[in-house]
Amino acid sequence: MFSTEVCESIKYYVYRLIDPRNGETFYVGKGKGNRVFQHASGEVVEDIDSDAFSQKIRRINEIKIQGHEVVHVIHRHGLDSETAYEIESALIDAYPGLTNIQGGKNSDDRGLMHYKQIIELYQAESVKFKHNALAININKSAYERENVYESVRYAWRLNPSKAKDMDIVLAIIKGLVVGVFQAEQWLEATPDNFPGTTEDRRPRWGFVGKNAPIEIQNIYLGRKVPGSSQNPVRYFFKDNQELADNSQHL
Repeated sequence: MFSTEVCESIKYYVYRLIDPRNGETFYVGKGKGNRVFQHASGEVVEDIDSDAFSQKIRRINEIKIQGHEVVHVIHRHGLDSETAYEIESALIDAYPGLTNIQGGKNSDDRGLMHYKQIIELYQAESVKFKHNALAININKSAYERENVYESVRYAWRLNPSKAKDMDIVLAIIKGLVVGVFQAEQWLEATPDNFPGTTEDRRPRWGFVGKNAPIEIQNIYLGRKVPGSSQNPVRYFFKDNQELADNSQHL
């Protein structure tokens, strides 16, 4: 553990948690004080409801049960909060398959991209909303493995009452619209409601729907969604106003 003097000196830092059984990095974090030690021992609980928490704690418990300790390294220290966020985000991009549930701050706007994606992003026109839209940031690796519809329809923390009021659902990658759908029904994320899945992911939700008509798709596909948010679920209205309260919870 760090002493009080060390904690004051190192300020914010960015760290990795490593599985000693195979040398694999499974978590990247930003912290101060003794957070890295708390995380490595499984004591950090503020994200207890998240999928990332479950995967991370399961990995830590497996390591400890087999008589090992989680390896942890500090990449940079002596940082202010914003700089630490940027370094954390870059490291998350550099280590695929992490248990981190989000890609890091500003990863949608300035994260890992091919040069063609950068050109697309900065030359793309901004969306002008003509429908009430639910915009969902989808995982790029999941998008590459599956079709866009399968990547965006399941499973999200959101308010189903708000979602049902939206005319369309937009699939977003790196700030760009890659899919436009109409949700016909919102359902709790259970295997019964979504055949082919194996895990009950309540209180998350998903939808059954279809591609939006081509004339609607043409309004949005390839356009840039305004603003930046770490929240994977955002609501927009016809007047281009984003819903002020983007709470994911009921």
